[in-house]
Amino acid sequence: MANATENEGPKRRLIFTYGTLKRGFPNHNLTKDLIDNNDAVFLGNYSTQFSFPLIIGPYGVPYLINLPGSGRRVRGEVYAVSDRGLIRLDELEGTTVGHYDRLPVLVVGNDGDTVGIAAECYFAGRGVWEGLWSGKDGEELAEYTAREALKYVRKDQRSKRRPRI
Repeated sequence: MANATENEGPKRRLIFTYGTLKRGFPNHNLTKDLIDNNDAVFLGNYSTQFSFPLIIGPYGVPYLINLPGSGRRVRGEVYAVSDRGLIRLDELEGTTVGHYDRLPVLVVGNDGDTVGIAAECYFAGRGVWEGLWSGKDGEELAEYTAREALKYVRKDQRSKRRPRI
């Protein structure tokens, strides 16, 4: 696993991805394009240092809810992303309309690291997740997997299909 501070020059931010942007998942084509254009570097597999609820919403969209201490420690990937790359990620995640908020999160390596590394993550916007999660233990995930991805409907297909929860 690469050191999280490696390749992190002044124009790169560490981004923790937990859902469709991960390798092998529906929106990884964007992440791959950023890598191919030197706007992102894969640093490794990480988990959140603290627990958060990870839920699946309408259209199979994964949402991480910014309620530390609830849910589970979430597994994902960390990328060092340029400012230009962040603009593209923010656009996909709908940060200007409140769909997701890019906020700080501490992550640890999946190889047993215990020291948290500061990164940023796309958390569900407050108006988005309210009503999707009841707060009951056990309904949240520790990882977005291929099983959940089967329910995902791409943005350009959503007006043609009903949401699947």
